[in-house]
Amino acid sequence: MAAAPPTKEALLHLYSSTLRASRTFSSYNFRNYFVRRTKSQWREIQDEKDPAKLSSFYNERVKELPVIKRSAIVNSLYGGWKLVIEEPRKPETTLERSDS
Repeated sequence: MAAAPPTKEALLHLYSSTLRASRTFSSYNFRNYFVRRTKSQWREIQDEKDPAKLSSFYNERVKELPVIKRSAIVNSLYGGWKLVIEEPRKPETTLERSDS
């Protein structure tokens, strides 16, 4: 007998947990990669109705979540400098022309 497909609540909880774990990477590139990857994987399965595919997808993502969490911890231990793109923008100062 096949296992019951995961509920919508279980899928949403796993999705939010995976996104949360993806956002904990200290490296800008890793963080953005895992957020994009998570969103694209879940977008592909969004309209799926086949219980077997949903169960398979859910089980794969449950196994992947601890790997992402461990990777984020290791990344935070060896995190480097912040990139320029991560720095907060400073308010622009208005310059006045000297000839006016």
